[in-house]
Amino acid sequence: MQKIALLVLAAVPVSLVSAGQLIPTTPGTGWQYKMTEEPGKGLRIPEAKADATGTVRVSVLYRIADTENIDGKDLLKFEMHRAGVVTNTDLLSIDEQGIVCAARINLDGELIKLNPPQTIIAAPLKRGGSWNFDGQIGDMRVHQHYEVTEEGAIEVPAGEFQAFHIHGEQSSPSRMTIDRWFAIGTGIVKDVTTMRDSRGDLLERISLELMERPKTVERPEVRSAGAPKKISVDLAKRRLGSATTTFSSDTLQIHARWRGDRLRKGAKMRAVWIAENIGEDFPRDYKVDEASAIAESATAHGAFTLSRPEDGWAFGRYRVDFYVDDVLVDTVKLKIVK
Repeated sequence: MQKIALLVLAAVPVSLVSAGQLIPTTPGTGWQYKMTEEPGKGLRIPEAKADATGTVRVSVLYRIADTENIDGKDLLKFEMHRAGVVTNTDLLSIDEQGIVCAARINLDGELIKLNPPQTIIAAPLKRGGSWNFDGQIGDMRVHQHYEVTEEGAIEVPAGEFQAFHIHGEQSSPSRMTIDRWFAIGTGIVKDVTTMRDSRGDLLERISLELMERPKTVERPEVRSAGAPKKISVDLAKRRLGSATTTFSSDTLQIHARWRGDRLRKGAKMRAVWIAENIGEDFPRDYKVDEASAIAESATAHGAFTLSRPEDGWAFGRYRVDFYVDDVLVDTVKLKIVK
């Protein structure tokens, strides 16, 4: 799960009543979820596990690792495990006032303090209750409003639960809605986060459903993430078509599709089309064209499109260089054939 939207809106298992009953706090306790990532219309997630519609379904685990002292206060460390990587860690305090996130550690290991700390759940929780978050997360100014709308039964893979439905609205830095259900003594059983661009068009929808009731689990093996890419990229003949690196000379358009991961809001995305070797009439590494866009969120995605010249594509080898804030982050090679 986790992209800026989820860094901004921590999907942390919660419960209610007294401080001792808000959530299990024993180190090693884990919550297993099925995560579904659905791209907006006209966009596609360039990921190997995506289906024909671009939807990705994976299993993720939230687990209490231990505690960490931040500014003199011991905070619970909630790690999110996905595909052998801890994608982010939320540092939480839990008392009679509710559940509060004071800081986060991102995939790069950077500690990000929230100013002021963000209330995830305001206790006591009851229908009609509400709270706001208006603060700074890293270099982002964030405003969110939450309201408890109802209480009722909900069924998920882990079973049927009596849960509170919390509806959240984020107005900045980007538009986002959160619908979250959680049950007393269990935690979050379902969470749906929907991200939209400045025009209101769907960017992405991320859903979580609880697969098993919380229990003590061993920490999964964590592989080294290395230096993570800020974007994933591929090429296609159609915006929603299958990825390919071979195109015929009569291909109408080539779409260079990209998807952000932990991008800076407002980051400049740029694709440069290079003809590496297309014959004696052109020098090697000849620049064909370039295009740019501004990322509206950490998980912004889109496509740069190059249309066929009037006299057709020149045969040969090309590449597309992708830049984030003028730093080369990825390259995809392609060839034009008869």
